[in-house]
Amino acid sequence: MADTIAAIATGPVRSAIGILRLSGPDSVSAVSACFTPRSGRSLTDYPPNRLVLGVLRDSEGAVIDQCLATYSKAPHSYTGEDTAELQCHGSPTVLSAGLEALFRHGVRQAGPGEFTKRAFLNGQLDLIQAEAVADLIDAQTAGAARNAAGQLGRAMTRQIEDAASQLTDLLAHFHVVLDYPDEDIEPFEAQEIADTLNNAANQLSRLRATYRRGRQLTEGVPSAIVGRPNAGKSSLLNALLGYDRAIVTPIPGTTRDTVEERCVLGGVLLRLIDTAGLRETSDTVEQLGVQRSREALAQAELALVLLDGSAPLTDEDKAILELSAACPHRLVLVNKSDLPTVVTLPEDVEFLTVSAKTGEGLDGLEAAIRSRFAQSLPRQGEMLTNARQAEAIGRAAESLSGAAEALAMGLTADAVLSDVEAALAALGEVTGRSVTEDVTRRIFERFCVGK
Repeated sequence: MADTIAAIATGPVRSAIGILRLSGPDSVSAVSACFTPRSGRSLTDYPPNRLVLGVLRDSEGAVIDQCLATYSKAPHSYTGEDTAELQCHGSPTVLSAGLEALFRHGVRQAGPGEFTKRAFLNGQLDLIQAEAVADLIDAQTAGAARNAAGQLGRAMTRQIEDAASQLTDLLAHFHVVLDYPDEDIEPFEAQEIADTLNNAANQLSRLRATYRRGRQLTEGVPSAIVGRPNAGKSSLLNALLGYDRAIVTPIPGTTRDTVEERCVLGGVLLRLIDTAGLRETSDTVEQLGVQRSREALAQAELALVLLDGSAPLTDEDKAILELSAACPHRLVLVNKSDLPTVVTLPEDVEFLTVSAKTGEGLDGLEAAIRSRFAQSLPRQGEMLTNARQAEAIGRAAESLSGAAEALAMGLTADAVLSDVEAALAALGEVTGRSVTEDVTRRIFERFCVGK
């Protein structure tokens, strides 16, 4: 990392402010070559971390923008290196010209996530924090942002380090007893070892168990909209999204395949899946759509069961109600409240009345979803949302369970220690202490350029 990188750190759209950022040994000199403070002094005449007003010029001396500049000295910066930043007016044209001017002074274009990668490699962030940066940028709900911010603040790192510390103490004591048998060192009792292993394993298992909800937090609660043809499923999808995503016609069976979109309702991110109408049909294509609808319902966390309130309850409706009862969460919606209500439901079926056409009752649907899922929002930073981390923590917990079993069976200390060491290696993958270069590269490839 002996070179200097630069990138546009803001989006490629017109905005009030656009930022050019640099990191590396030539950051300050490159900015100083393009930027002149209005006072006529050099940027380095000012102390670090102070905004300085001045003019940004191209290689021909032509003015690009009047902007602000600042710099930080290593290691007191985001990346741990010398860094600099230009805060310009947010024109993509201005920012591109400014970046080109910097390139002429020995800096190169930064790759995706390269600033955060340098922060990780320089010890400014561990890998959990680095991945939390990407999660914070991608957050679509307040809950997801709060969880990512907590991870950036080391909430999850502290949990991992606590478990790793217990295991490291256990390993260290074991090795001292084994390596120095003549020393007056108190050996661990079997029950004490078992307690340490079980405590750490349980702590990691509880953390691993948060992944299911954490995944829903970032990717959306899988929500299947089901019902017989023409119950208004596609109309409901369009109403919740606020635009016409699915085709709506009075012809039964218009939807032949699942249509998936995300939306935030009641502060909860939903992965809405509009499905083909569930019915018996001789149409081969529609049969495939019905089968996919059944699969979507089987995998859903939330079933939105739509019934046509303007028509009597049919055998198909009853079958859908029975089929959807196995879903972890179900909301029965009697649609078409803008028409005379004819349908009659069994007394044990709770329902909401809505109109996908007029929007009536959708606020009640929003409140119902909030009441079912909002209470599951995490405490800050204590929910796993990352598949890589969840897999490694799961392996660590399994290794500790294996160590506890080996201890209970009376196997030698080497057998117990081998599993404990495997658990520590897996935890090191989570925090980045023992992660491979290939894994590191893959992680930062998902970042945007400039972060």
